[in-house]
Amino acid sequence: LSLKFGDIGNLKGLVIRFLLSSSYYQLSVQSWFSLHRLQLLYNHSVQATFNATRIHAPASYSYHCEHVSSLQRYDALLIPSSADDLSKLWEVTFIDFQIQGFNIQEGHFAYAKDCASFLSPAILMGLVMSLILLLVLAYALHMLIHLKSLDRHYECKASPAYFAQMKDNDMGDEKEPLRNSGIESYELRNQQFGKIYI
Repeated sequence: LSLKFGDIGNLKGLVIRFLLSSSYYQLSVQSWFSLHRLQLLYNHSVQATFNATRIHAPASYSYHCEHVSSLQRYDALLIPSSADDLSKLWEVTFIDFQIQGFNIQEGHFAYAKDCASFLSPAILMGLVMSLILLLVLAYALHMLIHLKSLDRHYECKASPAYFAQMKDNDMGDEKEPLRNSGIESYELRNQQFGKIYI
């Protein structure tokens, strides 16, 4: 698959050639296409060759990726074919790259298989944050359950059943009437309970 720029300024004579292949895999019971190599030609001579990695999709699909590049900051899906090649002098980056080599219908791309992996850095960070939030929630629930058990413990301690009951028959012995300026009062004989005036 060749992409020719024609007579566009300084790009005249530049051709980008994509070498694709289609293979049938029994495990997936379908054909897949792969991009094996990218060549840059200028004035009919090969200037640079890059080996493509991980650029593949089912033959009935297209392949899409936000960046297909030879630069490390874009995950370097294009790797120079050899150290002696002039590829190291070139930096190639395709933005919003989409390709389909086979089974093209009505000149439109088929459903795209995206290059984003299931474990991208953003997804991993989201999973880690979710795990931290779950741990905080579990700790908070544990503390709430623990506080409820403490409340029940103190409620039992404060129950009137734990205080000694005063006998009714002893109440008459423990008080005696006092006469003082027309106010009737009683003084408890047992001084540990204090005095009560009525």
